[in-house]
Amino acid sequence: MTGAVAGRPDAGPPPRRVPLVAVAHGSRDPRSARAVEELFGHVRALRSGLDVRVAYLDFVQPDPRAAIGALAAEGAGEVVVLPALLTAAYHSKVDLPGVLRTVRTGYPWLRVRYGGTLGPHPLLLDTVLRRLAEAGVRAAPDTALVLAAAGSSDPGANAVIEEAAAHLAARGPWLRVRAAYASAAAPTPGAAVAALRAEGARRVAVAGYLLAPGFFADRVAEQSLAAGAEAVVPALGAAPELARLVLHRYDTALRAVPDREVPTGRR
Repeated sequence: MTGAVAGRPDAGPPPRRVPLVAVAHGSRDPRSARAVEELFGHVRALRSGLDVRVAYLDFVQPDPRAAIGALAAEGAGEVVVLPALLTAAYHSKVDLPGVLRTVRTGYPWLRVRYGGTLGPHPLLLDTVLRRLAEAGVRAAPDTALVLAAAGSSDPGANAVIEEAAAHLAARGPWLRVRAAYASAAAPTPGAAVAALRAEGARRVAVAGYLLAPGFFADRVAEQSLAAGAEAVVPALGAAPELARLVLHRYDTALRAVPDREVPTGRR
C-alpha cells in the first residue's frame, strides 16, 4: 500500500515518554466516542506509563487546543499529535495543521510532533479481516466483498480506499473486492452490493472502513442490507491491531527529525 510500512511495527519503543494527543473526527453519536476511548484504552494498556489524551475535531470535547493546552499547563515541553483518521484528507491536511499553528503561537516553547494518519497500513487490512472473521465471513471464490469508507472530496483519499480493496483482493480468494463510499464519491455501498449481486456473486459481505460507529457506519449497514448483503461489519472499532498501529505511528513521529514548522498536512 502506498505509504505503508513493510512488515509489522515490532521495533522497541523510544526511550522517553512524550505525551500523545490523538485527534479523532468526533460525532454526535455517543457510540463513536465510546469506541474511540476504548481503542486508546488499549493503547495505554500496551504502553504502560504513556500519557495518552484523546481530542476531537467536532462535536465532542476536549478539542485539540484544549487537550494540548492542558499538557502545556502541566509542564509538557513536547507532544506528539496523531490524527486518528484512516486516510489523509481535509481534516489531516488543513483542519488539524491550522489548529497546531495556533497552538504554536500560544505555546511557543512546546515542541509539537505531527504524526501520520493511521492509514494506509497493512494492520488496517488485518483489522478488516479480523472483523469479517468475527462476523463469520471468510474469503471464498463465491463471495464478493465491499470495502465501504466514508468517502472524501479528496481524490487521493479515495484512491487509498481503492488500493486497500486491491490489496484485500490479492489476499483472497474473494470473487471480487470493490470499494464504496458512504458520501462524496461513488459507488455507494448499496450500489456496490447490488452490482456485485447482478454480476453473479452468491454472497456479498461488506466491511466498513470506518474507525467507529456513527452516522456513516449506520448508512453503510442500512444501504448494504437493503441491497442484499449477507453480512455487514459497519466499523473497525477497538481492535488490537489498531492499538498497535497507533503506537507505531507514535514511535515513528518520535524518531523523525522534528519539523521546524507545523506541517500543512501529511499523506
